[in-house]
Amino acid sequence: MSPTDTHALPTSHFQKAAEAREFLITAEVMPPKGGDVSHMVQMAQQLRGRVHAVNITDGSRAVMRMSSLAASVILRQQGLEPICQMACRDRNRIALQADLLGAYALGIRNILALTGDPVKAGDQTGARPVFDLESVRLLQLIRQLNNGVDACDRPLPNQAVRLFAGAAIDPQCRSWSGLQRRFAKKLEAGAQFFQSQLIDDFERLEKFMDQIAVGCDRPILAGIFLLKSAKNAQFINRNVPGVNIPEHIIQRLATASEPLREGMMIAAEQVKAAQDLCQGVHMMAIRREDLIPEILDLAGIKPLQATPTVTQREPTELARVRFNRTKVLGGEG
Repeated sequence: MSPTDTHALPTSHFQKAAEAREFLITAEVMPPKGGDVSHMVQMAQQLRGRVHAVNITDGSRAVMRMSSLAASVILRQQGLEPICQMACRDRNRIALQADLLGAYALGIRNILALTGDPVKAGDQTGARPVFDLESVRLLQLIRQLNNGVDACDRPLPNQAVRLFAGAAIDPQCRSWSGLQRRFAKKLEAGAQFFQSQLIDDFERLEKFMDQIAVGCDRPILAGIFLLKSAKNAQFINRNVPGVNIPEHIIQRLATASEPLREGMMIAAEQVKAAQDLCQGVHMMAIRREDLIPEILDLAGIKPLQATPTVTQREPTELARVRFNRTKVLGGEG
């Protein structure tokens, strides 16, 4: 196989696991705010053999960091399977298409299509938002590229791509009808998997799975966030729209002799709860990604039988691995 014959490459390991209906585990990693990637790589390496893919943020909260695409390629070179987030906030459709084609050529197969947080939420005063597209139209664009045409329906003369596109959802959205419409639009636009925002109300997640996501035949990953202290939980309640961490959780953290350990136990309990509701979890442990394997141990989640790694024999060739099939039940950016 020629290194440039990317269309002959297999689908992503994450996609194979999703289609095999395994219980999926992904973990979020932030790119560095600077040129040194050593800490990011160190944290991501802790996840080897425990997650199906590492999810790389793209300017989360409109805070400037290294590009998700560059960070995804770096982690792929380390043998880790990336999910490259791509937000519409900073690019027009020309730049989005260019990055998607470039990501594919560099061996990236998994994309999480996002609208992006508003610029005013971030750290770059004076930056101008683009928002030429939003997440639904980005999903449609990815489907067009997969079908071998560009945004203007012109054929791609140098081959179609084969990207596995996902979308964000917020089961705790206050508008139930709005959530239904948005979810249906993303399904119709071609979303192949869904990753939720931080879940603090699992009854609400169950209602979402039973009334909206039922029969969609797409993996849905519940967002599990590591709360490090009562102060951390209160900060999130103040600053993250749509999140209301219950008072009894805050009190557990406040009275714990080891708040971080208690937060890990809470996260493990939530992973167990998600196992009964949906097809996976998306782990978020900002700056403590190294704790995710222990949280999974506490939840009774065993290491993957085969680690989804990327071979380095050729820059654009993916290694073939066999995944362990585990229990699976059920099934906004």
